[in-house]
Amino acid sequence: MKSCNKIVALALAALSLSACADKAGIRGTLADAPNRKIAVKQLDINTFRDLDSIKTGADGSFRYDVKVAKGQPEFVYLFYGDTRIAALLLEKGERVTVEADTLGRYTVSGSKGSEELAKVDRAYADFIADLQAHADEPTAQTRDYIQHYRANLKYVLEHPHSLTVVPVLFERLGDASIFSMTTDAIMFRNAADSLLAVYPESRYVKALSKEADRRLKILEIENQLKDATEANFPDIVLPDIKGERKALSEVDAKVVLVHFWDVNDAAQKMQNLDALLPLYKDFHNRGLEIYSICVTPDKPEWASTVLAQKLPWINVNDGLGGASPAVVTYGVASVPNSFLIVNGELNTKPITGLEGLRRELANVLR
Repeated sequence: MKSCNKIVALALAALSLSACADKAGIRGTLADAPNRKIAVKQLDINTFRDLDSIKTGADGSFRYDVKVAKGQPEFVYLFYGDTRIAALLLEKGERVTVEADTLGRYTVSGSKGSEELAKVDRAYADFIADLQAHADEPTAQTRDYIQHYRANLKYVLEHPHSLTVVPVLFERLGDASIFSMTTDAIMFRNAADSLLAVYPESRYVKALSKEADRRLKILEIENQLKDATEANFPDIVLPDIKGERKALSEVDAKVVLVHFWDVNDAAQKMQNLDALLPLYKDFHNRGLEIYSICVTPDKPEWASTVLAQKLPWINVNDGLGGASPAVVTYGVASVPNSFLIVNGELNTKPITGLEGLRRELANVLR
């Protein structure tokens, strides 16, 4: 009888160990936060899904177990209020230790994937901080964006078999993707193929593969359009105040004035009324359209100004400031700055001041 009980006990222990092995354990401390709530969230490609909430002990310690299937690592994030206090990439059976504070600074050990993800997480946080620090410097923001884009590209190429490239590839800035160029589709496809060889059952890799297919279709269509009719100016597509995307290439006008400006500059706001509006009234019926791009990240202030001034032309803003693809594409180093597209071609002749612009319009819009 004792032998039978011993066998049963061993069987139960084996089942218990097997159940535990299907999980990953998180242990940690949130400094100076006794008896506080921590939200546990799971990455759902480019959004977060609420998973659970846990409470710290009197000393700020906490623990939580996450279900993780073999060969399908999970991205799990811990939040204290709105502050992200840890980013984790958990493999089945791992035991991770997190040391964090309420400001979002943290260290992680016990998981190579989580340790690598922490570096990725920090790089992105530093990038956002740099953009905010240079909110009034479009040129500096452009530099920050290009540097981060290149660093991300290098990271993806150097880590072909690491799932940490997934959040890197899906990084966003406002409504736009960091990897916003259509040619980035090739990188998405290569990354997905490399990861599928290692993690064929991962939902993250399957989503990446699906996104790669979507981007490749867009690239194919773009190449077909280029072969059919090659544009003689860089195209950009940005949202207007209704959130509708407006393509520069689809503006039906003989002459398009592409105008970059900043709503936070009072002089540039007045320029809308004192210079551009009279110009628009005089030449719109003769074939002029204005495609006005605001470079301030403050979209509510921009939309309010457009509505208050009753600006009748195309007004767009993606909220990315100096990191906007439009700013990068046209090499805008300072604002205000304007370009003329005449009969589908970018005008390269120098135009001096408002009067020079008026004379040029009078000449081409006879």
